[in-house]
Amino acid sequence: MDELRKEIMRYALENAVTHDGKAAMGPVMGKVMGAHPELRSKAREVAALVKEVVDEVNSMSLEEQKRLLEELGGPIKREKRGRKGLPPLPDASEGSVVTRFAPNPDFYIHLGNARPAILSHEYARMYKGKFILRFEDTDPRVKRPDPDAYAAIREDLRWLGVKWDEEYIQSLRMETYYRIAKELIRRGCLYVDFCSREEFRRYRDAGKACPHRDSPPEDVLEEFEKAIAGYYGEGEVVVRVKTDLKHPNPSVRDWVAFRVVDTDKHPHPITGSRYVLWPTYNFAAGVDDHLMGVTHILRGQEHSVNTIKQGFIYSCMGWEYPKVVNLGRLHLEGLVLSKSTIKSLMRERPSEYLGPDDPRFGTIAALRRRGILAETLREVILSVGVKHSDARVSWDNIASLNRKLIDPKARRFMVVVNPVRLRLEGLPEELRSIELAYHPDNEALGKRTIELGTESSVLVEKEDAIIGSAIRLYGLANVKVERDGEGLMATFLGSSVREARAAGMRIVHWVPASSKVIVEMLEASGDSLRHVSGVGEQSLSSVRPGEIVQFMRHGFYRIDSVKVFANKVVVTAIFAHD
Repeated sequence: MDELRKEIMRYALENAVTHDGKAAMGPVMGKVMGAHPELRSKAREVAALVKEVVDEVNSMSLEEQKRLLEELGGPIKREKRGRKGLPPLPDASEGSVVTRFAPNPDFYIHLGNARPAILSHEYARMYKGKFILRFEDTDPRVKRPDPDAYAAIREDLRWLGVKWDEEYIQSLRMETYYRIAKELIRRGCLYVDFCSREEFRRYRDAGKACPHRDSPPEDVLEEFEKAIAGYYGEGEVVVRVKTDLKHPNPSVRDWVAFRVVDTDKHPHPITGSRYVLWPTYNFAAGVDDHLMGVTHILRGQEHSVNTIKQGFIYSCMGWEYPKVVNLGRLHLEGLVLSKSTIKSLMRERPSEYLGPDDPRFGTIAALRRRGILAETLREVILSVGVKHSDARVSWDNIASLNRKLIDPKARRFMVVVNPVRLRLEGLPEELRSIELAYHPDNEALGKRTIELGTESSVLVEKEDAIIGSAIRLYGLANVKVERDGEGLMATFLGSSVREARAAGMRIVHWVPASSKVIVEMLEASGDSLRHVSGVGEQSLSSVRPGEIVQFMRHGFYRIDSVKVFANKVVVTAIFAHD
């Protein structure tokens, strides 16, 4: 605690010197907890120590305070932090930062992908720099681009509030990659390899050069041009980068920069079969980061070896490599994040899943469809920050934050599951048509009128219709449930809320028995999607898809669809959280 006390003393002295010799406990406590969030669980003990130190500082003269502050090293200079507590980027200055988000458009992006997108965008804005969106789609065979993914990714980013200054599609930049490759060949840094994969692996593992490694640049250029022209088929040649043959990581040794793809069999969704010689991820990404002026790269820890590989291109060309911030993996409890797993599930069990935005998945589209706000996801990602270690986000934390944001603005509706009919006995005429607010605390959301009609019957949930019990029908009346022949009736007891509370009546939601609104509720739970049907109040027929509402006593839901038929309305809603 001695080091902590010394730190508190410096904060207190700094506060006192800037306020005519009198330190205030609040600002000092704020600085301490801001610098040491891990001490929040011991806030009481820390507060006692802060008070003790502040009292001691305030007993000194201003001259003594200044002298002691100087002896302790002066004011504590806290590292400048950006918005949402993001640490500064290394070697960054205002106006000179260029970041990028470079998704592979082979599928929709998920929460883990959104992390570098949001952080890169936030840093670009923080430093008044530039943010680039780049689609890395140069693998038309193994990670074949999905034609729909380009637009889907753009839509997800816009929804998340991520706006890009420039956009590039790598498959439209092939001539640029060929141009850089030819320059690398002239400099003796690339060669065309005719060895089979097995042959090259034997040379690589032995730390020896492939027989084609030392071919003259003019011969390599000739073979490179032939490969571009389609002279060679798949697997006959690859183009390699000359690296360190003794590098401890075998994958670094003379890695592949270009390979031949039969685009007649595997056409690219944008360029078709126009090109057959395609750059690998490391070549295209490495070249583009330089040509686009990227200064800082935020990417997953698993890409650390790619930094090493791309470094050989940069060294050959005399380029300066961007600063790299490696991020740990982001795990979301209870939802599937892996793109390969999602695609596999959709392929093997197509009838069981609703698509890439199925609420059981962790794609951005799925989270949006489930009723999670963009503000919630941004807050979650920014709170995790730029940790190098893996981070785990619990669904409970997402739900808690989302609830705080939507609760003040979500309209309330009544939906009854497992309904039983109650015939209302003695209900006054003036209560056959009532007006209810959509929200108890937000008048701006308006009101709706609920008509009981002449029948005066309501539907309540079976568990609420206990014979002999007195209940309050929300916003309507206090009643007593009784048996009426083979059915149930509810005898009117009054309309006073105060009397209901005094009697300890349960508040029960209900809908008119004449309602023609069927509500289909979908709830994701692990690998299952539970379907629950109910009857909703008539005003639900006017909701629009996309609205997030609260079904009283059931939770928050996002309206997925509203279908109107001749004699009924079917509302499909997806459960967000309680």
